[in-house]
Amino acid sequence: MHSNLLTKVSVEGALLDPAADFPLVLTPSCGIGDLPQWIAAHRNELEQYLLCHGAVLFRGFGLAGAADFEALAELISPGLYGEYGDLPRQEGGRNTYRSTPYPERKMILYHNESAHLSRWPRRQFFFCEIAASQGGATPIVDCREVLRRLPAVLVETFERKQLMYVRTFTQGLDVPWRDFFGTAERQVVEARCIAEGVEFEWLAQDELQTRTLCPAVLTHPLSGERSFFNQVQLHHIACLDPDLREDLLDLVGPQRMPRQVYFGDGSPIDDATMALIGAVYEACAVRFAWQAGDLLMLDNMLVAHARDPYQGPRKIVVAMSEMFDRP
Repeated sequence: MHSNLLTKVSVEGALLDPAADFPLVLTPSCGIGDLPQWIAAHRNELEQYLLCHGAVLFRGFGLAGAADFEALAELISPGLYGEYGDLPRQEGGRNTYRSTPYPERKMILYHNESAHLSRWPRRQFFFCEIAASQGGATPIVDCREVLRRLPAVLVETFERKQLMYVRTFTQGLDVPWRDFFGTAERQVVEARCIAEGVEFEWLAQDELQTRTLCPAVLTHPLSGERSFFNQVQLHHIACLDPDLREDLLDLVGPQRMPRQVYFGDGSPIDDATMALIGAVYEACAVRFAWQAGDLLMLDNMLVAHARDPYQGPRKIVVAMSEMFDRP
């Protein structure tokens, strides 16, 4: 479908897995090729590939490091977002980030980037500087397919009620609120919460608790397609390791867990529902082994990502662009 057009410009396209409709893998048809020149000449085609497949993997183009990656991401999508509070900044990069600092032997569950915040990126880029010797894949799922596989009654409930993300910033248990908001001034934090429609409460011992109403199902602004867009797995306590869950409950109690999510009306999302969602994610997941120099571009509003456990050094650089504001 794509190969005839792409071959004419010295780039070949093929699906990573013929049984899945994504990601589309672009490789040079001879040598390394001039990828920036190809992107500049075929930006519209690349946009259509992304809307159709949700994910595009550039492989074999000889990207030397994070600086090349940032320049290429900026070329594809000018105006990279450089003010994200949840990821540490990438050294030497103006608008790139290091991948999430999370225990290597633990999986990071499926999520759409920043779906729990008032702004999120449509495009997200991942660049592999160092591939882990074992594991470390970035599983991706087509959220349109996830929505099709979930029970219709559950989808209707998510659409009608939406989600309420509750976050308690407790020193030593999560990102400090000063780091997350980029200020030590409570008044600045309060003004930002009010502007973004976020409920907030100051608790004892300099703790901040926020409550943010966000969608669980989203209509894509360009394609008009519906997708399962959220971070329920990253916030629901049913997804924590049992020992950690019990330790946190003993330490701070159910009302002050670092992260929690409910239906938008405050009613609980039961553990059985979370188990069903997890099973659907895994059934839809596409995994691939990173190679140094790989660049993966996602439409964050169509595709969710995760991270498998790994061993050995691993370095993934992240960039985001095309920010959308929550209605």
